[in-house]
Amino acid sequence: QVQLVESGGGLAQPGGSLRLSCAASGFTFSSYAMSWARQAPGKGLEWVSGIYSDGSDTYYADSVKGRFTISRDNAKNTVYLQMNSLKPEDTALYYCAKESTIAPYGEYDYWGQGTQVTVSS
Repeated sequence: QVQLVESGGGLAQPGGSLRLSCAASGFTFSSYAMSWARQAPGKGLEWVSGIYSDGSDTYYADSVKGRFTISRDNAKNTVYLQMNSLKPEDTALYYCAKESTIAPYGEYDYWGQGTQVTVSS
């Protein structure tokens, strides 16, 4: 069965960095795009970033562009989110999601359980 397991969340200071990982299993990882989304307390789900199945192209929400970098290692079945210059408004539960196609069009079919990121001094 498909499993997506996020890790790497935690507490960071404003201006700090964290790297999230999402380990995937149960499907041919290299054949599908992957995305990250987040949900802040009391708010709806916000798409953060997506990456093509082969890593050839990436996309970012305006709120994180220039600060976050998505990448993937198809040999390790893992997608990453490097988060730099963190802000308190980045505080959220971060989810990775499997897309149903090779491109990150927002057609998700599986989600991880989430990893908490808290940015505070």
